[in-house]
Amino acid sequence: MLNVPSQAFPAAGSQQRVAPAGQSRNKVVLKPGHSLLDWIRLTKSGQDLTGLRGRLIEVTEDELKKHNTKKDCWTCIRGMVYNLSAYMDFHPGGEEELMRAAGIDSTDLFDEVHRWVNYESMLKECLVGRMAVKPSPALQGLSAPPSLRPEPLSAPLPAKDHRPRYDWFQTDGTVNIVVYTKRKIPSAGCAVVDLQDDNLRVEMLLGRMSYLLYWRLSSRVQDHVDVQTAHSVGKVQLCLRKSVKEKWTQLGQSLEHHDTFIQCKDRGLFYRECVLLSKTDVTHNTQLLRLQLPPGSRMQVPVGRHVYLKTSVQGTDVVKPYTAVDQMLIPPSQSSAEVGSDIHLMIKVYPDGVLTPHIANLPIGASLSVGGPEGSLTLRVLRDVTHLYMLAAGTGFTPMARLIRLALQEFTVIRKMKLMFFNRQERDILWQSQLDELCTKEERFEVQHVLSEPADSWTGRRGRIDACMLQNFLERPENSKCLVCVCGPAGFTESAVQLVRQLDFSEEELHVFQA
Repeated sequence: MLNVPSQAFPAAGSQQRVAPAGQSRNKVVLKPGHSLLDWIRLTKSGQDLTGLRGRLIEVTEDELKKHNTKKDCWTCIRGMVYNLSAYMDFHPGGEEELMRAAGIDSTDLFDEVHRWVNYESMLKECLVGRMAVKPSPALQGLSAPPSLRPEPLSAPLPAKDHRPRYDWFQTDGTVNIVVYTKRKIPSAGCAVVDLQDDNLRVEMLLGRMSYLLYWRLSSRVQDHVDVQTAHSVGKVQLCLRKSVKEKWTQLGQSLEHHDTFIQCKDRGLFYRECVLLSKTDVTHNTQLLRLQLPPGSRMQVPVGRHVYLKTSVQGTDVVKPYTAVDQMLIPPSQSSAEVGSDIHLMIKVYPDGVLTPHIANLPIGASLSVGGPEGSLTLRVLRDVTHLYMLAAGTGFTPMARLIRLALQEFTVIRKMKLMFFNRQERDILWQSQLDELCTKEERFEVQHVLSEPADSWTGRRGRIDACMLQNFLERPENSKCLVCVCGPAGFTESAVQLVRQLDFSEEELHVFQA
């Protein structure tokens, strides 16, 4: 279980408080190639800086004490354990100063010298795991103490330890809510925030689970909500600006289902009104829609999840799911605060459809209700995967788009990812130029286009999905772990799943996207 924040938050000495004026510390001359920028480059290189190959563990006090040398230096800050060995030569205060923290809980020491430093970001690639909670002395005679062996963070935890928690604090002008999810958060984020009038709804999408906070706030706040995410430590912080600078005695009145932690499938859909900002042609019959959420809303859609569009067509509400995509295959990076203000959806317009012709004819500035997100993909299925295969047909490509980006940027253990993309004609291929460009830039990625109605000039693969095609595509190298993802029309999906199973891929090696 993570350390629970004290009621006085931020705590005295916390890095979230201002350092006393005039406080300074000794610095040393760093070796060439050991600047802060060099450290950032190292953390982005994919090198294992923890020695645990991506695992997170629970660390006992006795285990922490063992790691107290320059080449094996662990420390604990606010319940989280970091391996400082790689950082030793990059530390501006020098090795001797850093070794004061070796093998101990250095929270107080850190606050004395570094409390303004964003250590969660600086050391996120050095995160070993969390400190194990000691059994209460009063209870030690009543039951056997828990095992002292460090266990992977993914091991089943007691419900009281696994459950997210929250805290809040205020300044003269702001109210801040901090959610501790107790697990790593992917770069896409997990927070869905809706501020409507005085009601604040905060949902954390954590794999197959949903954690909900819901209040009627004590007083008025401005519409805009800032959301900051510390991905490696699983912390999300919301900042609300008070309309009137006054002290709040409480955050607000709890509303229905407040502070509940249940499966996503059991959580009801929540809709908010979004504004259509732009429509861009992707192909002759597919558009990329950009929808802007209300000022008080933020929606960080996890990879593989879909949202629901709802609109009234001839007096009847029509609802259809669409998988969220990025603005392009590999978009420019955004700050944590920017993520979630817009939603991009790739929609194929069917002339005889009910919803899509209506959407295609909507003017810029029109409103659409957006519900969700929902979906069954959890990043746990990608753990230790070395070969990722994707079979997509038509707009079944949409969940693969963000999956490709995620795999390239966050799963360095994946040695090869291959997309087999089925379409009728070349003009139907979504983001063809971006896919082909990515192939030339990224040696780990490969795409094979297959057309069922190609022109005579087409030099690529032809036909429909069959066993021979997949047998050559779905390689299984020695000592590999494979995952096959499938998405497309129902007929395609059924055929693909049957063929994959015939090639002796297990259920654990197969994921089907079904919106």
